[in-house]
Amino acid sequence: MISASALSLLYPTGGIAGYPREKFIEDLVSEAAADIASAFNAGAQTVQIDFTEGRLSLKLDPSGGLLRSFVDLNNRVLERFSNAERENIGVHVCPGGDHDSTHSADVDYAGLLPALFAMKAGRFYLQLASEADRARVLRLIAKLSSEGQKIFVGVIDPIAPRVETPEEVRDRVLEAASILPLDRVGTTDDCGFSPFADDTSTARDVAFAKIRARVEGTALAAAKLGV
Repeated sequence: MISASALSLLYPTGGIAGYPREKFIEDLVSEAAADIASAFNAGAQTVQIDFTEGRLSLKLDPSGGLLRSFVDLNNRVLERFSNAERENIGVHVCPGGDHDSTHSADVDYAGLLPALFAMKAGRFYLQLASEADRARVLRLIAKLSSEGQKIFVGVIDPIAPRVETPEEVRDRVLEAASILPLDRVGTTDDCGFSPFADDTSTARDVAFAKIRARVEGTALAAAKLGV
């Protein structure tokens, strides 16, 4: 689901007569929590919040003030749930992936991660396959994340035209497992398969081939790790 912080940007700077921003935010938090609850009620095991604006916010406001305000707002939503429920609510971050382009890949993860891990979610889905120095980011994650937070590392780059091999995925998982506690590691994809208005830049057969490589590569890594 789209984050409450992203939807908060829809409120016009000039305000709305008879509907102050404070009331809008209150309603937004309630509706965002209701969306998550409805997904669980419908049988979803986990719910993922799209927080792509997190990294972008540091490009717009390098001081981090905007990012912290986004985290605070999303935490208002997460606080509507119990600790057990939050274990199954995740946050996905990336530098964008619309039309095979990014909006904030030049923003250092070091500026994002401290605030990100202050979010009261149990799962974090992090773009990493397209990072130039994955090991450095993994070490930051190990330092900044807490014991109860599960880390799903990106092992597939959807906007790269070449399909990754299962062996490449395996090696990326093993790299993550050498730095992060094994019981907290999972795999995910970077963003870009079919975001928003873009459903053509990544062909369907390529997308499914990449997904297959992630599944097979993760299984190879699991066998190697004995889990």
